[in-house]
Amino acid sequence: METTHQSSTKQDILEYLLRQEQATAGELADVLEISPQAIRRHLKDLDTEGLIEYSSAQLGMGRPQHIYVLSEKGRDRLSRETGDGYGQFAVSLLDTLAETVGREQVSTILRKQWERKALEYRERVGNGSLCQRVANLVELRKSEGYMAEYHPVESPIGLDGYIFMEHNCAISDVAESFPSVCGHELEMFAAVLPDCTVERTHWIIDGEHRCGYLVQARQS
Repeated sequence: METTHQSSTKQDILEYLLRQEQATAGELADVLEISPQAIRRHLKDLDTEGLIEYSSAQLGMGRPQHIYVLSEKGRDRLSRETGDGYGQFAVSLLDTLAETVGREQVSTILRKQWERKALEYRERVGNGSLCQRVANLVELRKSEGYMAEYHPVESPIGLDGYIFMEHNCAISDVAESFPSVCGHELEMFAAVLPDCTVERTHWIIDGEHRCGYLVQARQS
């Protein structure tokens, strides 16, 4: 039972670092509501496994503190655990298709897939307020292995607006080999929310820690 609890806490640490990008031991202890001594034991184990990295920084008065971040191995671990287990198979299949029918035809197939997905999302997201629809979209993405969240943003002209974030990419292997899928994904979100503008603000492919989209209601 104790081992299961430790595994759960370590998973919580990795997921928090994925969302926040970095944290001190003190911040993690506060957020996860466990003792500083316990959090340091978990951090030491995660460091030994190569799942996190740290650097020292002076934060205010007192001794320098360690700032912890996910390593590439840690980020890959979370990707596999949150839905990317078949990523390499999908890439291999798409490569085979490209060799057989050409990359242009594969691009057409991928576009058709996202158009189909957009119709499915549109039906499941419903016709409620923009806030309700964005919340429903986030839950759909979570169910597919994306660590998604959203929060409202102020619009200079008073329209509803939200930042929709995905802290991991459940199709990262495919996106690296066929980056056009990211463009299709943006088109898909725009089709799901046709009364809104959808603009990409962050992109994992560009080396950022998350994919982000600004969703704003269109002016009447």
